[in-house]
Amino acid sequence: MATIVYKVSENLKKEIIEHYKETAKEKKPPYSVFQSEDCGTVVTLYESGKIMFQGVSADIDYALWRDREAFLNKRNIDKELQAKETKEKKKKEEMNDTTYKYVSTIGSDEVGTGDYFGPIIVTASYVSRENMSKIEALGVRDSKKVTDEKILEIAPKLKDFVPYVSYTLSPEEYNRVGITNMNKVKAILHNKVLSNILKKDTYEYSYIVVDQFALVSKYFEHIKDVPEKVTNIAFTPHAEDKCLSVAVSSILSRYIFLKEMNKLSEKYGMQIPKGAGPVVDEFGKKFIEKYGFGELKNVAKMNFKNTEKITSN
Repeated sequence: MATIVYKVSENLKKEIIEHYKETAKEKKPPYSVFQSEDCGTVVTLYESGKIMFQGVSADIDYALWRDREAFLNKRNIDKELQAKETKEKKKKEEMNDTTYKYVSTIGSDEVGTGDYFGPIIVTASYVSRENMSKIEALGVRDSKKVTDEKILEIAPKLKDFVPYVSYTLSPEEYNRVGITNMNKVKAILHNKVLSNILKKDTYEYSYIVVDQFALVSKYFEHIKDVPEKVTNIAFTPHAEDKCLSVAVSSILSRYIFLKEMNKLSEKYGMQIPKGAGPVVDEFGKKFIEKYGFGELKNVAKMNFKNTEKITSN
């Protein structure tokens, strides 16, 4: 059974809905605008704008709207889908990279760079081959894939036997330094914790691994004025999924971040939200009402767009 999915142009949505109105189902899937089934093909248009063709003649229905996209919007949907398939294939190959899986490594990862409130935490840790099975038994994965409750459970256990160095950049310090390029902030802090963990002991390792968040040349440009530089770094996408030391650093950074957020919440008597969405904006307005705008610099990253949203009427 063929399945084809892509995002529909805005000017075609009404036409598509009108075309399938005679075969539209009364009951539709969650988050969908409509679903139609006719001649062995199911067509579903979602609120996100994505359309899905499924069934034995999916390619026929797809071809109709592919041609309409080409005529009305000059879009080459075939080319877009091929590019998407190539990208997904490349990502799958990257995820299956075992270069860093069975060797001792030092890896670093950060948390808090996308959160309006709270600090930025960067951690570097050393994972030896001997410790791998013990670490994996705890269920260590990228912190974005582990619940906060699980992190609070396993991080203290990791701290007992995994060598690591963490650095906490408070909101106040972040605002005082005034570097608005977050990739530069990350590069400087990664370099800092990597430099410090290498001073801590003489570790036997095969690689120093960092998730690639910028061009390698840009990373080193960001730290050009730093006196001590770690340069023998292996940069790789999705490092937290491919390298255990990066995953450990991700967990430890998240653990410290959660602890720091709890401290701030207790200090101000308000449960401070994570992230940078609408909930954060609403909370920010309440915070200012209670403590004033001047206090915001001690809890938030002031150059984020949230500041403008919070202070606007």
